[in-house]
Amino acid sequence: MISLTRRFELPDLIAYAGATWDWHKLHYDPAYVASVGLEAPVVDGQVFGALLAEVLTDHLGPGWRLAALDYRFGSLVLAGETVRAEATITDQDAGHVRADLRVVVIDDNGVAVRDAVSRGSAELVPR
Repeated sequence: MISLTRRFELPDLIAYAGATWDWHKLHYDPAYVASVGLEAPVVDGQVFGALLAEVLTDHLGPGWRLAALDYRFGSLVLAGETVRAEATITDQDAGHVRADLRVVVIDDNGVAVRDAVSRGSAELVPR
């Protein structure tokens, strides 16, 4: 398994909202999220696809490109939480790489406290 870890704070969520033009108050407005019963703004689900792509492309290097990425959300991730994006290579040869993917919320010791925030799969091909 290969992985990368990221903690998302409110400034990260605001920066991502600006980059993707997703200005729903759910992602940046603490007063709004409190009004709908949440304790903190919600990490935009698109960021998990970016993390999963990053973990694979960083591991495989510039000779490979992402050809397909499929993932689904399992639960919300809130500002202040840390996630670990994980990829397990399931098949690899000279013409393709396939991987199973997941994102988990971890505590400060790196222990998963919420499994399968997101699950999916990917295929990479040579450039």
